Amino acid sequence: MHASGYLGLLRENPAFARLYAAQLISFAGDWFATVALLGLALELTGMAGLAALVLVLQTGGFAAASPIAGILADRIDRRRLLIGADLARVPVALGFLLARDEGTLWVAFACVALLAAGAAVFEPTSSAALPNLVDRRRLPEANVLIGSAWGTMLAVGAGLGGVVAVVLGRDVAFIVNAASFAASAWLIWGIRLPLQEARPGDGQQPREGALESLRLALRFARSSRLVTSFLLSKTTFGVGTGVVALLAVFGTSVFHGGDAGIGLLFAARGLGALTGPFVTRAVVGTEDRGLLLGIGASLAIVSGSYALFPLAPTVWVAAVLVFMAHCGGGGQWALSTLGLQRATPDAIRGRLFSLDYGLVTLTIAVSTLLAGSLADAVAPAVAVWAMVGLIAVAGTGWIALSRAAWAEAATLPVERPAADREG
Repeated sequence: MHASGYLGLLRENPAFARLYAAQLISFAGDWFATVALLGLALELTGMAGLAALVLVLQTGGFAAASPIAGILADRIDRRRLLIGADLARVPVALGFLLARDEGTLWVAFACVALLAAGAAVFEPTSSAALPNLVDRRRLPEANVLIGSAWGTMLAVGAGLGGVVAVVLGRDVAFIVNAASFAASAWLIWGIRLPLQEARPGDGQQPREGALESLRLALRFARSSRLVTSFLLSKTTFGVGTGVVALLAVFGTSVFHGGDAGIGLLFAARGLGALTGPFVTRAVVGTEDRGLLLGIGASLAIVSGSYALFPLAPTVWVAAVLVFMAHCGGGGQWALSTLGLQRATPDAIRGRLFSLDYGLVTLTIAVSTLLAGSLADAVAPAVAVWAMVGLIAVAGTGWIALSRAAWAEAATLPVERPAADREG
């Protein structure tokens, strides 16, 4: 698919273009704030563990809110839910301005957790809604664009965020983050297409309880090895993703680059996540067996790149390795998302994506906490290699699982209607 095809999709589908733009804007604000907050935590405390806590709270807060968020995404009007999640995060994002010293740093940490809860509502709802905004044959291209949005704004937001934090001050970065949520809400307000399918008998039949609702989604996931493989793909990578928390340590303590060094490494991460979905889409295609193969190859790319990262002689060489690692990571994220969207019915898609994102963020939270503790106890390089080892072990398990899904994928048509698989 050439660039003109992706641009054509945005021109032809204003509703999708609005969702895409909303993602870009809010992601940019997030990374402005994250880079500034990481720098603030390291400056005030000098502890890698506390810097890692920022990322732990982002992922842990997301995981904690995911179960209820998935139920909301399947029961409430998704457009209103997305707007509400954005508007609720505006005042929370401004709370970072209250963190002025080591004694008030806890305020920023509390705001991180609350913003993560808002993201736990927004992200799965957006992913569940996407198949209702675009034709199923254009869903792969739409996923590439949405998948690359995070990487695009990590590259831009982290890079510019580091510069803004140095030149204009961290408060400006925090204000930009709050404004981004308001802009995202305005864009989604203008979407007029329905973000979910009409449910037969909506409002007439009693709904199952929260626990039973989650059990139904789990039962569906367990009924298919293919769905299970896509569902556990991100979590497999999440096992060693605590290595990302060490980018702040390497940017400041190893390469002595300060906020700008953190920004460069996070920008390289974003550029890789931006590039990965486009590359994997072109190489492996859209058939389920190709998606599984692409995810497996991505595991090798991530592990190999981060294994070399501690040996980098300069921050620029390190940035290239980070780019390569997250090219693989971004690719697998888009591939697993596409596979899960196609294989699940709209009625439970929100719960499955909340489960997907909840599992990966919980895993990342534990991995990040472990990486931060290791960085304080041993050399940062040793902590990185420990994370690489975890990815390798988890990846071996995922590959064994995906082999069982391989045969199942061969029996399914690429353009199958998800509703027919509700079973």
